[in-house]
Amino acid sequence: MSETTGGPAYDPDADHAFPDEKLNEVLPHLLDDPEVTTLLEAQNVNAVTRKGYNDHGPKHISIVRNRALRLYELLKAGGCEFNGAKDQGLDEVDEPVIVAFAATLHDIGHVVHRDEHAYYSIPLASDILDRILPNFYDTPSAVRVKAEVLHAILCHHTEETPLTKEAGVIRVADALDMERGRSRIPYEKGGRGINTLSSQAITNVLLRRGDGVPVQVEIEMVNAAGVYQVDNLLKAKLRDSMLEDEIRIVAVNTKSDDSQLVERIEL
Repeated sequence: MSETTGGPAYDPDADHAFPDEKLNEVLPHLLDDPEVTTLLEAQNVNAVTRKGYNDHGPKHISIVRNRALRLYELLKAGGCEFNGAKDQGLDEVDEPVIVAFAATLHDIGHVVHRDEHAYYSIPLASDILDRILPNFYDTPSAVRVKAEVLHAILCHHTEETPLTKEAGVIRVADALDMERGRSRIPYEKGGRGINTLSSQAITNVLLRRGDGVPVQVEIEMVNAAGVYQVDNLLKAKLRDSMLEDEIRIVAVNTKSDDSQLVERIEL
């Protein structure tokens, strides 16, 4: 994967810092599943059409999955040890499977309601996992992979604290979908809330190897409104993620002639 994060959700032909043979086998079945693809489209109805929030549909999911796997790869390359699959007696190859499934299914509870959607995602994702995982795992392994995926889904919101680094990756990656494209729909409809305005201020998010830490997240913004996304949303997701010491966040105002309020901040 490149240092930027705008490419395909996963490139099976790339050289990765993690064993990816299981992910290569399983992920296409998840992405092509008709029920999953329909849920990813339907979950935007409550979130965007009825509530006016930022995008939570297929594009958001693709970005979160991309960035979750990129985070995972950089952390692995930096020597970070993951504990979710390991604690369950699963193999290292199952770690990115857990990450990819959780990133894909974390928001499907929106089809029930935007409020408390993480909790509604659990039974919906459980049914999907029960249907797909037995094609690739024996029953004990499928149950354990399912357990870790559901834990990561639940913990993508700040109300629940991740107990695994796989879950921490999902929590942080969810907040990394913050560029102006995500607020396109509510902005065009006249939405001017702080989530929309702050997303409009952010032009680019890059994930790369850090100096002294496995991951550096670089966020470019054109005015100080973007600080809300960084300080109030991303910082809250990073807190208690089990990854606080592994990730450095740098936000830069690239249009300093427009606003001198923020030039560079680091978390």
